[in-house]
Amino acid sequence: MTILLFLFGCLFLLPIFSHASQSQDMSAATSPSLIPLGLDELHSRIDRTHPLLKGAGAEKTIARGQMLKALGAFEPTLVNATELERFISSTDPSKGTQTVGFNDTLVEALHPLGFRGSAGLRQAIGAARIPDLSFGDGNQQVVLGGFLPLLRGLMINPERAELQRSELAAPRAEITIAQTRQDLFLAAAHQFWDWVAAAKMVDIQKRAVAVAEERYRQVEERAKAGAVAPIDVTEAGQEVHRRREVAITARRLLEQEQFKLSMFLWDKGSPTIPPLDRVPEFPAERPAPTLGDIRAHKVEAMKERPEVKALEVEARINNIDLGLAKNNLLPSLNVEAAPARSPEKFVLGLGYRFGVELRVPLFQRRGRGEVLQAQGQAERLVVAQQYRENQVLVDIDNAFSAIERARERIDEASQALRLVEIVEEGERYRFSIGTSNVLFVNLRERNTIDSQNQIIRAKAEYHKALALYQWAIGAWAKSPSDAPRVSYR
Repeated sequence: MTILLFLFGCLFLLPIFSHASQSQDMSAATSPSLIPLGLDELHSRIDRTHPLLKGAGAEKTIARGQMLKALGAFEPTLVNATELERFISSTDPSKGTQTVGFNDTLVEALHPLGFRGSAGLRQAIGAARIPDLSFGDGNQQVVLGGFLPLLRGLMINPERAELQRSELAAPRAEITIAQTRQDLFLAAAHQFWDWVAAAKMVDIQKRAVAVAEERYRQVEERAKAGAVAPIDVTEAGQEVHRRREVAITARRLLEQEQFKLSMFLWDKGSPTIPPLDRVPEFPAERPAPTLGDIRAHKVEAMKERPEVKALEVEARINNIDLGLAKNNLLPSLNVEAAPARSPEKFVLGLGYRFGVELRVPLFQRRGRGEVLQAQGQAERLVVAQQYRENQVLVDIDNAFSAIERARERIDEASQALRLVEIVEEGERYRFSIGTSNVLFVNLRERNTIDSQNQIIRAKAEYHKALALYQWAIGAWAKSPSDAPRVSYR
């Protein structure tokens, strides 16, 4: 009876354990850690978490601050001013000491075209005569004032120029973000393929060590049987240690590439080391861009590359400075109308004052110097733009050349590997029949390992060249990237 109960219990628990094991297998099969890491995923994580892109996003905050600062020059200002004076009238000393004055409540504002105006109310304090715009009991006045530059400062003035510069701060911030994104994506792509290549080389060295260790055991057994000389055992053992040393070097290189790649994989404000079980295979080769594609990419890149667009923004800012400098060469001719601000004049009945002022610099050294600086800057930007456009063309041609040469390297390295494997198999056969020795077999295997490493390097260079081409045509700058904004706090 006890045995039957035990058997029934086992039969009852068996489906539960099998279901649990199947669940673990399924979870392991679908675990994200087993999904190979791709370059698109790497770039996506850079967009979301990389601190340099977050810092570039602060450029938008700076641009908004510059705009607000420039708009502050045209912000209406509420003014409340009170002025009093105590005096004894010289015409009628019998009145004794008098205290008179006024209280002004008005709004002042500067228009971007250069006109400055004010409007408000004035309340008289004490006995006062108001000749203009009085109302109420004759002790209140409408206060209106204005300042109009007729030559220098009309339409073009420092405040408006600063506002126009601030309007270009947002495009400049976008260009900075695009440039940062381009450079990060290119550096990440290069480091990603270096990491993949290092992992593949470690696998090759591990297999080479396993082959050497197995041969050492075989040669040792044959030496005990008297089939080979004892020196061959020493040779086989030496090869095992040599390959282990090479494998350690390859492992160190892989760890170094992991640490470098971690600087592009950020999580919660810290770099994360990519797991080795996510090392992908090299993708298949892509069709090379045609000559028509290259011509179209060159035309587009000369417009969209951040370096070129940055020069365009600089040129627009310099045009603003040049216009302001030329405006400063004009004489200063200003018309002004304002209420009397001195209490004693106000009490005497002087309501408004009007004035026209003309100022003509005799040598115009400052204005001519500003114009020369802006013109020189314009000439420099023209040359710089020509240089950048030609640099874009050279970058695209260089990237295309890198793609073509890498494809040729892969083909030649594949042919070399095929031939060296044939030689290795022949040398192993000769060793098996006793017409060769361990030294020649080791040399053939080393040649095979070198050829395998050459293919890996060629494939890595090929995919680096593809990334360089994407960078050269500005493809990553055109992709949408909303950099996180930094809080004012």
